[in-house]
Amino acid sequence: FARDDLFTVVLDHFITDTAMYADIVLPATTQLEHWDVHLAYGHYYVSLNQPSIAPVGESLPNSEIFRRLAARMELTDPMFRDSDETMIRQSLTSGHQHLEGITFERLLEHGWARLNLATPFAPYAQGAFATPSGKCEFVSERLEKLGFDPVPMYQPPRESRERNPALAAKFPLTLISPPEHEFLNSTFVNIDRLRKRAGAPRVKIHPDDAALRGISDGLVVRCFNDRGGFEAAAVVTTDVKRGVVSAPSIWWGRYTGDGMNANETTSEALTDMGRGATFYDNLVDVAPAD
Repeated sequence: FARDDLFTVVLDHFITDTAMYADIVLPATTQLEHWDVHLAYGHYYVSLNQPSIAPVGESLPNSEIFRRLAARMELTDPMFRDSDETMIRQSLTSGHQHLEGITFERLLEHGWARLNLATPFAPYAQGAFATPSGKCEFVSERLEKLGFDPVPMYQPPRESRERNPALAAKFPLTLISPPEHEFLNSTFVNIDRLRKRAGAPRVKIHPDDAALRGISDGLVVRCFNDRGGFEAAAVVTTDVKRGVVSAPSIWWGRYTGDGMNANETTSEALTDMGRGATFYDNLVDVAPAD
């Protein structure tokens, strides 16, 4: 409803802040309601996710919604008609050596299986790194060809006194925004008891930085830069270094006093290697709220 020229469809479990802007919200099933296969994430096992209950209400698995959309859009490639079981079987028969011997039937019977890996698994004990030399390279010709320093070195953040003294003079504090302990990034913020345990949005600031700005513990402050700002309660503490402020996040806008959070201040710039996000490369200042 914020833009008449943009038709927005959201597929989610809950009415998130994003869903509040949607013209149509499609209800998705949770992990308890659909088939899936989970490959290893920090461990050596693959597991089969079987639905424990039928989909609630009109919710559907993402895959089923995509199949229906493909049909309505008259996309004729057979892959758009593959069932969830078919796709799971396809993933297990990809030919990857780590999946050798792991079948759908085996997972259906046992629920999980260890990947086809040696015991103990020490993949680089004899070298075999994914480098031209097969060794751990302290000087990288590949990086040099891409225009980077071939030797690992410290690169100051773009928004720092070293790289941008003019910006640092205007916004002298570095903002970090680690996940609030009661949330998982922006997940679970909709749960009342977790928000109550988290308390209100807050900004941790060192006593020296607070004194310079006339900020006392508990005062509502505004953390801001040229990109935007948000309000939170100040926590004056030595838990953070001088020159650093920390705003546990990510609060949904509807649950904050001003409808904003730390993302209002973050940059859209990407890292020079990997094209990743630069959420913590973020200079701000803090002042008592009006």
